[in-house]
Amino acid sequence: MTDAMMTTDAAPTTRRRLPLVALLTAQLVSLAGNAVTVIAVPLYVLHITGSAVATGVAGVFATVPIIVGGALGGVIVDRFGFRVSSIVADVVSGLTVLAIPVLAATVGLPFWALLLLVFVSGLFDTPGDSARASLVPDLARLGAVPITRAAGAQSAIERSARLLGAAVAGGLVVLVGPLGALFIDAGTFALSALIVTLFVPRPGRAGAATRPGGSTAGGEAGATSGTGAGARGSGAGASGGAGIRHPESYRAGLVAGFRFLWSNRLIRAVVLLVTLTNAIDVAGMTVLKPVYATTVLGDPAALGAMIACFAGGALVGSVVFAGIGHRLAGRGLFVACFAVAGVLPYASMALMIPFLALLAVMIVSGFAAGAINPMISTVMYGTIPEAMRARVFGATSAGVAATMPLGALVAGLAVEAFGLQATLVGAAVLYGCLTLTPLFDRSFHGLAAARLDTAGAGT
Repeated sequence: MTDAMMTTDAAPTTRRRLPLVALLTAQLVSLAGNAVTVIAVPLYVLHITGSAVATGVAGVFATVPIIVGGALGGVIVDRFGFRVSSIVADVVSGLTVLAIPVLAATVGLPFWALLLLVFVSGLFDTPGDSARASLVPDLARLGAVPITRAAGAQSAIERSARLLGAAVAGGLVVLVGPLGALFIDAGTFALSALIVTLFVPRPGRAGAATRPGGSTAGGEAGATSGTGAGARGSGAGASGGAGIRHPESYRAGLVAGFRFLWSNRLIRAVVLLVTLTNAIDVAGMTVLKPVYATTVLGDPAALGAMIACFAGGALVGSVVFAGIGHRLAGRGLFVACFAVAGVLPYASMALMIPFLALLAVMIVSGFAAGAINPMISTVMYGTIPEAMRARVFGATSAGVAATMPLGALVAGLAVEAFGLQATLVGAAVLYGCLTLTPLFDRSFHGLAAARLDTAGAGT
């Protein structure tokens, strides 16, 4: 092959891959902004109230929308299209985040108004993330990128966003305070919406098969995990188009997503486990770690360093798993990763180890966590039909978020009643008990089988 031929072939390939690169870039920017919010809002609440309970209440209002948006948003995203849903979600989230520092600096921001704005912003985050993730399979096919590689890139982007957002947020909180950090956060949502508007093609362009209703055929992939690399049993546009030509009711679509989730033993078991562990994770993110950073470490910026180290380790873990994980995935690795990712950080904080040692623990724990989402994504990609992707992802997002508000609230109450150290010990013990369940539940036997099925489908 001559150099001229190689150049001619490379240019169209680059153009076809630009939409996928743009989408992943938008996801990086939007999720990095979310990471800023996760750090800035709890620190702001602690600053103005000095109360762990109030911080827990703010955590409730930040996590309840994930349930509502996940449960109701999937069908809406299916109806209005992935591209439009992504843009609208980013615009609304950006405006609500911007309103927090603007109101606080002008007419004042009562606590109830802060909770309302946090709720509305979070309400659009999950549908927006799901919409962007749902575009991945179509754009991967457009760019001739194997779906497994696209899914790995998506997971790495999510980890990178948390790393970048946490690092930036820690610095911004020190330099301009929590409210100043939220101004930057609003800008990230605007930038994400602009990138999708300019560089992700509308349905029907760039050779993508179209579906009435505004989305490309089969253009859906999960936010937490993907769906069938090639969606077993359906063609590129067959299943997706059929579901739109004869639209089902909103209620029927919603019920269908939850029914599918519950009927699959492996997915049901994974969702139940993640649902319970997420309660502890959110308690740690919204209450335990902010309180630890401000009271034990005496430096709110330490929260950003802790989250950044965890996210950095998770990014490396995602990359390593993408390279060799297909040879290892199974119950043993799944349990080990959950234990290291969940038990180790809370136990280390309970022991109040030196700060540098704690950062090392966060890196190791993050590395283990980096393999969890790709393992779950592999299961989802190989199991869910194309026509049901967004609604099943919405149902999954709602399911795994169901206990988040309770976790945040209970953590705040527990810190007030029993103290931070005792609450950290309880979190570590409970997490350890939960991570052992896959060793006794036969539903998790399907982890390795799903991994093998998807490996064949995605190439």
